[in-house]
Amino acid sequence: MGLVTETPDVSAEHHGDHTHRDVNGGWLRPAVFGAMDGLVSNFALIAGMDGGTSSGSKFIILAGLAGLAAGAFSMAAGEYTSVASQRELAHAEIEIERKEIKKHPIDEEIELAETYRAKGLDPDLASKVAKQFHANPDQALEEHVREELGIDPDDLPNPVIAAASSFICFAVGAFIPLAPYLFGAGNVLPSLILSLTALFVCGAVVSRVTSRSWWYSGLRQLLLGAAAAALTYFVGTLVGPGIG
Repeated sequence: MGLVTETPDVSAEHHGDHTHRDVNGGWLRPAVFGAMDGLVSNFALIAGMDGGTSSGSKFIILAGLAGLAAGAFSMAAGEYTSVASQRELAHAEIEIERKEIKKHPIDEEIELAETYRAKGLDPDLASKVAKQFHANPDQALEEHVREELGIDPDDLPNPVIAAASSFICFAVGAFIPLAPYLFGAGNVLPSLILSLTALFVCGAVVSRVTSRSWWYSGLRQLLLGAAAAALTYFVGTLVGPGIG
């Protein structure tokens, strides 16, 4: 009577410490990019308008609202098209691989085994693993796609989620430098203080999902946003008086 070998269970402590954040969901990049872009672009637009006009806050508010709306819709449309195109390309490549597995199953099995051997598996074990995957065409396809394309066919970015994340976060970011004017501010100083603070906070928050320190990420974003606003303010003061 042979011995039964039991597979040890992962300890609860290790399982709790070894969870990963979602890096392929399609929402984080457009959300972060949308918020930063909305904040920086509208802050710079408002600074440029303030530097180039002496007609009061009415025109600055109009420009800020227009920048918010146009930018949010543009970002959402761009993200949707970009992610949808990426998804369609992935599906097209997956379909090519599906046909190859159906047309040349032995060659594809050998190819998968060679991939495992290149990663350091024993040649016999690599062949056995590849053969086991190829016993199920769907599993074989998933494994080939992961190994050859570097993607998970069940976890492709969603264009709707990407577009919605981009739209909402851009609008929120763009509203921040505009808010002081909506509440009666007569010059750019309150918007400047609020926007620079928000830039630092946003950069610091982003550091929670990166390896950078919070102060480095915050300071980097603050300096980039300040540089953009200073440049557009300078352009506004340079060309504004000569218009109209």
